[in-house]
Amino acid sequence: MIRVGFGFDVHKLVPGRDLWLGGIKIPHTTGLLGHSDADVLIHAISDALLGAANMRDIGYHFPDTAAETLDMDSKVILRRVTALIGTKGYRVGNVDATVCAEQPKINPHVPAITACLAELMGVSEDAVSIKATTTEQLGFTGRQEGISAYAVCLIEK
Repeated sequence: MIRVGFGFDVHKLVPGRDLWLGGIKIPHTTGLLGHSDADVLIHAISDALLGAANMRDIGYHFPDTAAETLDMDSKVILRRVTALIGTKGYRVGNVDATVCAEQPKINPHVPAITACLAELMGVSEDAVSIKATTTEQLGFTGRQEGISAYAVCLIEK
């Protein structure tokens, strides 16, 4: 059996925070604001995986009101989500995700992000597709107020 899931996340860019995307710390003048490390890419992928397995969303499993999730490393979230879908007999087939950001440029970091995400989910790098785009200076992303990410996944039983 195969199932498909979709995930989306967005976080605000602020000074004084590290920028984490796909489990990789990316040099930038601002970082993403959130209860955890605010890694929008991992959050979107986690939501896609949970949705495909019909297991609600990351807010349900990792609430932003819980002390134990404060400043949580999102790599921990993705590992736990991969294990959670495994409790229903699923494994990751593939993930396709897009990061929307004007700055910093994401493309130079795609190989490292791909390797990190593949390791976290226990799949080959060929099963992880990461793309980057801008919004042509339109909207909150275009004004560099935040970064968003979209993800689709296929899980298999």
